[in-house]
Amino acid sequence: MVNITHKSKTHRTAIARAIVRVSSADTIEAIRQRRVPKGDVLEASRIAGLFGVKRTSDMIPDCHPLPVEYTQISHQIHELDIEILVEVQTLYRTGVEVEAMHGASVAALTMYDMLKPIDKGIEILSIKLLEKKGGKSQYKDKLNQPVRAAVIVCSDSIAAGAKEDRAGLAIREKLQGYQQVSVEDFSVVPDEVDAIQSKVLALYEQQFDLIILTGGTGLSPRDVTPEAIRPLLDREIPGIGETARSYGQEHMPYSMLSRSLGGLKGNTLILALPGSTRGAQESMDALFPYLLHIFRVMEFARHD
Repeated sequence: MVNITHKSKTHRTAIARAIVRVSSADTIEAIRQRRVPKGDVLEASRIAGLFGVKRTSDMIPDCHPLPVEYTQISHQIHELDIEILVEVQTLYRTGVEVEAMHGASVAALTMYDMLKPIDKGIEILSIKLLEKKGGKSQYKDKLNQPVRAAVIVCSDSIAAGAKEDRAGLAIREKLQGYQQVSVEDFSVVPDEVDAIQSKVLALYEQQFDLIILTGGTGLSPRDVTPEAIRPLLDREIPGIGETARSYGQEHMPYSMLSRSLGGLKGNTLILALPGSTRGAQESMDALFPYLLHIFRVMEFARHD
């Protein structure tokens, strides 16, 4: 199966449709009057569809087992066609479109099985995904202007050339995956408050939109990035650090010790993220593309 451990849990919805066509109005009337020998066709189809949704990962090899939080199955009769609608919702890392389609297919096959003794012309016309919501694709804002981004690595050893940077490169690679973001500066500074602040203020004066620092968010005596950044912010955004730690905590218990933070200086978003490669990657997965919504909000504000 595809690795989804890096994804964030979001509210995901899918709606699928199956259409069963019978060959005569007599079959439709038998369904309505519940006179089909095998029983109540619509209710049996509904129950079978519920089982189909729940058992999707047992039948489709690459589907992940996931918590199904809500399922609704309904039937509508249109002349000789019976429309089956299946809606599935979850709070998880992957979507439920296959679950919805599998539920619709099982519901349709159940109808076929129950009706074939009285209607030899019954057929399943289609099984189709009508709608899906959730995941990162839903939270990609369209921006009128590209986001000018800079990455700053805060590390004594890397600044001295004694150690190779990986976290900063990982952050830059993540940012380059977003067409709306242009990484225009990449630098390394030592773990010194003055050096960190000087670099951030220089980028701010150059009107960078996004400044991401990596390193110096731990608890060693030389970890001073939060102390350097916090005084520069006009408004801290507590949810940024909270989200990064909460996401990281699901993967690594030590994430609780990180002092990641973020906020705005003017219209510039400044983030201080962990210096470990894994911590930096996980923080980026937790925060992006959702943080780009800030720039959409600021665009609206400028036009008001």
